[in-house]
Amino acid sequence: MKKHTLHIALAAALSTMTAAQADEFSGSWLGGKIGSNRSDVTALDTKSATTYGLEGGHNWDVGGFLLGVNGFADFNDKATHNPGSVNYGSNTYGFDAKLGLPSRSWLPYAKLGIARVNGTGGASAIGDNDMHLGLGLEYKFTPSWSIAGEYTTSSGKTGAAKLNNNNFTVGLNYYFGKTPVAAAAPVAEKKAELRSIPAPAPEPAPNETWKTLLENKPVCIEGANFEFDSAKLRNTAIRKLDEVMGFADKYRDAQLKVEGHTDSIGTKDYNQKLSERRAESVKAYLVKKGVAAERITAMGRGEEQPVADNKTAEGRAQNRRVEVCSTIKLEKKVRADQ
Repeated sequence: MKKHTLHIALAAALSTMTAAQADEFSGSWLGGKIGSNRSDVTALDTKSATTYGLEGGHNWDVGGFLLGVNGFADFNDKATHNPGSVNYGSNTYGFDAKLGLPSRSWLPYAKLGIARVNGTGGASAIGDNDMHLGLGLEYKFTPSWSIAGEYTTSSGKTGAAKLNNNNFTVGLNYYFGKTPVAAAAPVAEKKAELRSIPAPAPEPAPNETWKTLLENKPVCIEGANFEFDSAKLRNTAIRKLDEVMGFADKYRDAQLKVEGHTDSIGTKDYNQKLSERRAESVKAYLVKKGVAAERITAMGRGEEQPVADNKTAEGRAQNRRVEVCSTIKLEKKVRADQ
């Protein structure tokens, strides 16, 4: 009865949540976990012991829901249970189906599967297959790594003796193939502007008069890219910003317009504020490195100006960016009659 109630509660909790894109948690993964096992056998009291285990599986993004399968192995240490001072533990192996509804870096999920429960020590005679239920919350702190808190329950029964397991664990998971993709150049002219040198004017022909004009040239430089739902500068972003510093030193009169951008996951209001935080983070770094604050204007563009497809993880990684734009004056020599 308790298991059926838990199953209904899990389904109800998940059904009330708003679906978001599940692609951040899709793919194959492998993890380890550790925590506490609460167990009892018929006619014996309930005791706690340490549990640790391994698990791994694969997740799919299906219309904003996360669907997955995983295998697991839990090893529950022995503890002494009264009356009779029976010392026992258990090992549990099995497979689960997984349903989750991600919200940004968070993934609440439910698991339902089958487990083989084998008692050890004083409960070694107990061994049985049973339903395996679980409820968890996972947090992605980088594209490749996450932590998860989880509750699972299973039982094994032989004759009149029944062994119940309730595990509370914290795990660390690694997702394969989630290394951030370096952002492509958002503005085609930005690479050329740093290395372009005004062509020398041709030698004037006899009796020709030349004059020098100042020409405004817009420039956009790739400033930084960010992790999902983050405004914290990464090491790769700092290297890019050092290139911006070189530009600021070369053109000391140029005003810098720092523009933050996001991918399309989340609400427009949230993404607007996130883009502003990213722009302010870049501005703070440039000021710290010596650029006068009055030369820099920071603003957020939200999700409105993508440079890549937000339907793919690679495209969203490119859209989580900051650009630094400016206008420089270049000398141009023309004939006096032009």
